Amino acid sequence: MSKKKTILELIDRNSLVYSSVDKLFLFLSSALDCEEAEVKRLFYSLVENGDIFEIRKNKFITIPSHGYVKGEFFGTTKGFGFVKSDSFVDDVFIPANKTFGAFDGEKVIVKILSQSGDGIDGEIVSIYKELDGLVGAVTVVGGNYFLDPDNTKIPFELPIVKTGLKLEKNMKVLAAIQRTNAGKIKCVVNEILGFNDDVKALELSIIRDHNLFEKFPYPVLEAEKKVPQTVSAAQKKGRLDLTEETIFTIDGADSRDFDDAVNIKKFADYYEVGVHIADVGEYVKQGNVFDEEAFKRGTSVYFPTSVLPMLPVSLSNGICSLNEGVERLTLSCIMKVNFQGEVVDYQICESVIKSVARLTYTEVHKAIVGEGLNAKTKKLQKDFLIMRELCDILEANTINRGALDLEIPEVQFVFDDSGMAVGIERRERNEAHRLIEDFMVLANETVARHFNKLGIPFVYRVHEAPTQEKVKGVCDFLKGIGVPYPAVPSDIKPKYFQDILDKVDGLNTKEVVNKVVLRSMTKAKYSNKNLGHFGLALVDYCHFTSPIRRYPDLTIHRIIKEWIHKKGNISETRREELDEFAFESAEQSSSCERNADYAERDVDDLWKAYLMKDRVGEEFEATISSVTNFGIFVSLENTVEGLVKIEDLPDDVYMFLERQLKLKGASHVYSLGDKVKVALTNVNLQSRNIDFKIVE
Repeated sequence: MSKKKTILELIDRNSLVYSSVDKLFLFLSSALDCEEAEVKRLFYSLVENGDIFEIRKNKFITIPSHGYVKGEFFGTTKGFGFVKSDSFVDDVFIPANKTFGAFDGEKVIVKILSQSGDGIDGEIVSIYKELDGLVGAVTVVGGNYFLDPDNTKIPFELPIVKTGLKLEKNMKVLAAIQRTNAGKIKCVVNEILGFNDDVKALELSIIRDHNLFEKFPYPVLEAEKKVPQTVSAAQKKGRLDLTEETIFTIDGADSRDFDDAVNIKKFADYYEVGVHIADVGEYVKQGNVFDEEAFKRGTSVYFPTSVLPMLPVSLSNGICSLNEGVERLTLSCIMKVNFQGEVVDYQICESVIKSVARLTYTEVHKAIVGEGLNAKTKKLQKDFLIMRELCDILEANTINRGALDLEIPEVQFVFDDSGMAVGIERRERNEAHRLIEDFMVLANETVARHFNKLGIPFVYRVHEAPTQEKVKGVCDFLKGIGVPYPAVPSDIKPKYFQDILDKVDGLNTKEVVNKVVLRSMTKAKYSNKNLGHFGLALVDYCHFTSPIRRYPDLTIHRIIKEWIHKKGNISETRREELDEFAFESAEQSSSCERNADYAERDVDDLWKAYLMKDRVGEEFEATISSVTNFGIFVSLENTVEGLVKIEDLPDDVYMFLERQLKLKGASHVYSLGDKVKVALTNVNLQSRNIDFKIVE
């Protein structure tokens, strides 16, 4: 049993009460047979995570127990709120006078007051994770300054403590919350972001509201100065030397960090595929300053005008990047694949490579389809064609096992030299993207299957099947638009959905059916349990191929390296520690990924609103992308989406048919996927809302 689990078990068993915390630490140190400093570190990390709570002075309990649970608080404009807790299926209702001053999004401990058929009521007794900061606009009343939070679920303004910063009305700022023992809440402005009417300030406000930052803290910057930029002879010792192999990278034209490289050979009865991934774990050791910051960030975040990297540039663009013509340390998955697309043998090892070429998707695509060759692609064209040959086999297998092929358009903004958006278009994908994606999926599956068979703790990329209720909802919609569908089986397989998607391929309903199917899906996440990947129709899957930009990949790289160095001899105690590490990494990474997704979506919506703000009054052809009881959402060809409020629909008495996703009136019917003509009526940059009306 891990030390953390032992501490929790001891506290839960004894409901520990000591005259002082020091005596508690002395007891735990003796019970765990480890240094008191280590006990303190573990104990307070459990407190910070809400797993231990001091119910009264020097009396500690584990959470959940004794009628206390932990969870995230969701506030409302009315002051009351709800706590979502893993301890209950339903949310816990928190009256306005029992919120303990918690803000929307804070992590709290709740005392359950009552539980019945009418619901669960509770009282917040502690905030174990406060908001890191609060973004809002400065208001001025009688010479006093207040913060009006951007988050509308915080229903009051906060007094601003005076500092040396010169504040003005309508400034956008980032502030830190100050809570006093008397229960008063104030804030201190730490950063001025700009003004309300500046789109760049609004973009930065969104980024800060999601607790994302461009700069790395001072300890990371200092450690970065000591990072070597060349591979030493000592580091290469014991690694498979692949520097003479024809290994290359294929990425976007604007990419700066290259964490995956490939090579391929064709023999008489099999292909040999090498997927070589930057060995970030060689430089980002568990517990060092780079690792602590990477764990906190969880992922790199991509915005239209910038990238917020998980690792500092000296690592991400330097020694960990598989740059052309230089030696780099890698973890390789070298697979022997037969002509049926089956991996019949493989090797997972530490290696050293030297990329022969940094290629772009466009260059490789042109070489494959014969549109033109340059000096680099001419030498490698044969390799590209062999890659495509194998990918055709792999994709046939993908289709046969019923993996989902959801074609959801991606947006790409066009910016001028001043960094302002001037256009929007759908992102183009070509055959070169397919080559790399198929090879990465193959390596990810192979690595995941290997460690799952070994029973070694790991982080998997999992995607669970949708519920029966969700599937029936899709069927109700299909019935409403006249698309035939097979009977819903008791055991839902991805091929069931793919058969539906195949039926609408080539029809004008294809895109909207894709969206409806996508909405029925659970969200993919990370887990230390292998739950399979529904969308890919794979039993084993992980993220192994991007350790520069994803913490789960770095986590499993560390586990892989330990397995290699110890020749598979990992003790039971160490396995428990690795499982705990995998669990914490998966939870943190999933949370960071969700946050990054929301931030990227909000920034995209801001720039879409910015591009539409001068087009009020113009008319557009649109497709109904969502139907609600308060109106319809419509999507333009350029992916801009907005709302037609029910009061802006033609006069009628409308009934919302939820299962069919329709608004039905006596003379008008609006259904998901319908084509409509709309006029732009309003754009609000602050809320990122875009409003249309129907043009009859």
